Amino acid sequence: MAPRSETAERSCIVTRAAQPPEGLVRFVCGPDGAVVPDIRGNLPGRGVWVTCRRDIVTEAVRKRAFSRGLKTDAKAGDDLPDLVEALLLRGALSALSMARKAGLVVTGFGQVTEAAGKGSVIAVLHAREAADDGRRKIGQALKRRLRAIGAGGDADEMPENAALRQHSPRSGPKVIAGIFASSEMDLALGGANVIHAALLAGGASTSFLKCAAALARYRGGAPDTDWTADLS
Repeated sequence: MAPRSETAERSCIVTRAAQPPEGLVRFVCGPDGAVVPDIRGNLPGRGVWVTCRRDIVTEAVRKRAFSRGLKTDAKAGDDLPDLVEALLLRGALSALSMARKAGLVVTGFGQVTEAAGKGSVIAVLHAREAADDGRRKIGQALKRRLRAIGAGGDADEMPENAALRQHSPRSGPKVIAGIFASSEMDLALGGANVIHAALLAGGASTSFLKCAAALARYRGGAPDTDWTADLS
């Protein structure tokens, strides 16, 4: 995705709607005339923008919108939507790996459940294979944490509750389920059979959440998905 620092809006060549660049994917024409996704938004040359959704990219291919927008005979194959998704997935997993290297990821059911009750966790991840029982128990830990944050009276003055308020998103930690398979989380986190993970507050975690939200939106998630909203 294009850097969030770019604030000027861009128009989708399919829908014609203008929006900030983080909600779109930029495309350029390669030396061989093939359409190239510019996920990071920094490739040279004339570019066009398409809403970050698989169905919109598919429509751009079908309508030959790239040739019109790039003003050349740009070749966009039917596999372009798959290529965009693969690049978004790779970017999200790379960002998750960077968060792990920065010491901002906790894995293992017991460790994640324990961390969920502490103030430094900003999100929890559940692999597609996660069992309902495991997700429920981690969810209960998150609920207990939210109750602690909102506790009134003398409990509200307890140091541990003050720490929770300092680091917690106002709406509570984000719960991201089913975006990645366990094998993909294994690859990013250097583990085996990783099913649950918790992200601690930090810049690398925020970068990952931006990438994961872009992937979710592309796959058909809510267009306003933003897992970095309300982070303290």
